[in-house]
Amino acid sequence: MRIIGLTGGIAAGKSTVSRRWAEHGGIVVDADRLARDAVAPGSPGLAQVAERFGPTVIAADGSLDRPALGAIVFSDPAARKDLEAITHPEVWRLAQRAFDAAEAADPDAVVVYDVPLLAEARGSRPLRFDAVVVVDAPAAQRIERLVAHRNMPRDEAERRVAAQASDADRLALADHVVDATGSLDQTVGSADEVWSRITS
Repeated sequence: MRIIGLTGGIAAGKSTVSRRWAEHGGIVVDADRLARDAVAPGSPGLAQVAERFGPTVIAADGSLDRPALGAIVFSDPAARKDLEAITHPEVWRLAQRAFDAAEAADPDAVVVYDVPLLAEARGSRPLRFDAVVVVDAPAAQRIERLVAHRNMPRDEAERRVAAQASDADRLALADHVVDATGSLDQTVGSADEVWSRITS
């Protein structure tokens, strides 16, 4: 089994790349989904979040109120670090379980670990990837995409991008880069080229 770490800043086009690689036979493990599982109702992770951030981040049905938590952590770097200290270890545990299951099903599997915060989480990362691929589009372009395609207010888009690792820090991790600065077709073409290199 090979494990490919796939990362990129918000609105870079990483989801497009992971979907394309799934079409090529990659087994995609989505860190965002694992992050939701890590703070699901009744989970130890959610209990820790409630203890740290208070009852205002818990919805009436007992689930995490993501907008309320986001409003806190995207405006307070210390709060964001506290949240990451709770969620990252649990996400990695769930990821390892998914990798083990993929390997048990197919020892020759190529697993794509779709992980937005790889650069931010590297200090807590117990795993070595066979390759790290960064989907790259500059911060200014990603802000424009958030405003245009997600109807996000510009100041919120700028905060979201600024809260993540810098483009330089992310690219420093890259064994391969998918160029996502052009059209969708061009991004898919770049993804295909990188897939060919990492699976040949």
